[in-house]
Amino acid sequence: MWAEQVKIYDELVAKCPRFERKGKTMPYTSANGYMFSLVNKAGEIGIRFSEEVKKRYLKEFRTTIYKSYNSVMHGYILVTEEMLENPSNVAKLLDESYDYVMSLEPK
Repeated sequence: MWAEQVKIYDELVAKCPRFERKGKTMPYTSANGYMFSLVNKAGEIGIRFSEEVKKRYLKEFRTTIYKSYNSVMHGYILVTEEMLENPSNVAKLLDESYDYVMSLEPK
């Protein structure tokens, strides 16, 4: 399960030429000093957004807040299996998340 999800995650990130996948044991993306997507040990993919956008997407995609290692990842939504049926849309969400962290004050 985990390896399959990492493969899917890698394919999604590959659709986004402005950033690349990082991490060997915990795949993630980061920019401007902020992580903005990751795969947890359960094989779940999370993407970070502003609080306002997160709330909208929780309803729009009928998903939940993302957790990793039993911790709530503030600003992240869980990418559902239903969402993964449209990989191009998820890639657009990754690009949107990248734009969000690039708008923050650099760390």
